[in-house]
Amino acid sequence: MKKRNRRVPKASGKWPVVLDFVYILIGAFFVAVAFNVFLLPNNVASGGVSGISTILNGLFDWRPAYVQYAFNIPLFIAGLIFLGLQFGLKTAVGTVVLPFYVLLTESWEPWTEDPLLGALFGGIGVGIGLGIVFRGKASTGGTDLAAQIIHKYSGFGLGTCVAFIDGMIVLAAALVFDIEAGLYALIGLYVTSKTIDLVQVGLNRSKMVHIITNRQEEISQAIFDEVDRGVTKLSAYGGYTDHERPILMCVIDQTEFTRLKNVVKKIDPKAFVIVNDASEVLGEGFKRE
Repeated sequence: MKKRNRRVPKASGKWPVVLDFVYILIGAFFVAVAFNVFLLPNNVASGGVSGISTILNGLFDWRPAYVQYAFNIPLFIAGLIFLGLQFGLKTAVGTVVLPFYVLLTESWEPWTEDPLLGALFGGIGVGIGLGIVFRGKASTGGTDLAAQIIHKYSGFGLGTCVAFIDGMIVLAAALVFDIEAGLYALIGLYVTSKTIDLVQVGLNRSKMVHIITNRQEEISQAIFDEVDRGVTKLSAYGGYTDHERPILMCVIDQTEFTRLKNVVKKIDPKAFVIVNDASEVLGEGFKRE
């Protein structure tokens, strides 16, 4: 008699979705706090709708949260009309919750009145927050949506469109406040972009090593035995000889590089070694997501 296979219930797929919304809520809170305690008090308009709200606050004393709602909601609707429904609920939540957090924390006292510190730490705070939101596979809407619409209908690259909009906001800050305010805004923008990368990729940097050698088998085995890493052979041909000469490729942690270098040098001192940074590596022996 055949045994009936017991059906194992599948793990619920709801938790990853819930976690994404947690990321959005936490990330948006970081952005709002950085805006109210670092950027706004020091007139650092470092791009985006938050930068526009900083400028309008300086000109007309308009409350930034209301300005952000006034821009974010129409931009989100325009995104749905011109770009389709791919933004979904997550971006809608980010679009609504960020100005709400700005309103909630607007009474917090500034943490510094030094514009340079405001630009640096405001950029870090916004970068951390946006990086967390991006980990939730969402965005906070705003001028990113405007850039995507321009990109779709103008043919310009998306990066160019984002840079153009942020550049116009920084220029407006320089005209409304002063040149120094524009320069501080540029610092804030740069720090934000670098911090987003750091949150997305993490501190762990890996190295991708290409090795050209006549002693491939020995080096491959030594890397496996002494470094405990696998090696991939890539098909290649010498440009001068036109003979096949495979390249060994190995991805290692940064801390393992000296060990691998010594292994290669010991077996073949004449080996040609190329080393590149690998910002994120997923899979066996590395991070899994």
